[in-house]
Amino acid sequence: MARAALLVTVLLLVPAHADAQLAEPVSELGVVMGHLHVAAPDADAARQFWLALGGETATNPPLDFVSFPGVLVMIRETAVSGGTVGSVINHVGFQVRDIVAASERWTAAGLDVEEGGFPGQRWLMAPGGVRVEILENADIATPIRMHHLHWNTTEIPEMQGWYERAFGAVPGMRGDFVAADLPGVNLTFGEADAVLAPTEGRAFDHVGFETADLQGLIAHLESEGIALDSGYREIGDSGVAIAFLTDPWGTYIELTQNLAP
Repeated sequence: MARAALLVTVLLLVPAHADAQLAEPVSELGVVMGHLHVAAPDADAARQFWLALGGETATNPPLDFVSFPGVLVMIRETAVSGGTVGSVINHVGFQVRDIVAASERWTAAGLDVEEGGFPGQRWLMAPGGVRVEILENADIATPIRMHHLHWNTTEIPEMQGWYERAFGAVPGMRGDFVAADLPGVNLTFGEADAVLAPTEGRAFDHVGFETADLQGLIAHLESEGIALDSGYREIGDSGVAIAFLTDPWGTYIELTQNLAP
């Protein structure tokens, strides 16, 4: 489908200027799922993909997003060194209430939908190479929502423990996968045969976690011996504060405060 036709379809499918809603914190650290920071050589094509998937436009000036229940997607136009496959984060996952109806909408919008290994699973590939898994859950309150991040690593217990220590993620299982939970997202740790590429510079450049007290979270990380790549700073007059770090396996992470509109 030509880009102009795809854009018309997207505009018919989704409303504009939605209010973004992230999960409510439940732990003392107050960390919740925040955003996916994706990159693509054509930002317009990437934006059309995420809107067609079921997102809505949102803004917290000067920042613009595609908003889903539980997560914001930020898009940067740039060359990428590779997609998610081959990096430590293999894919991101969403849930939908009705996967057959959703697949029909995505196909009508010009997206390529790949059948999964069982009836309630589909796969899509965002421009730039972000692999997206879709799982059906008829009980969710919204047509689509953020569900999981899927790492592949040679050190599953160590990674699970690090995310528990750093952000208060609750360890557990997701089916057969070792996992941990933060409000708004499951952190899934799959097995890899070799060390994989870091995320920075790839189609999924970094994951963002939101907190109501960024300076308090930074103090906690420092007390755990976890160093930052760059410390606390505020973005102009927006009220948004950020900091960056990289986990021991190459996941680039942005910490934010007041990101959501």
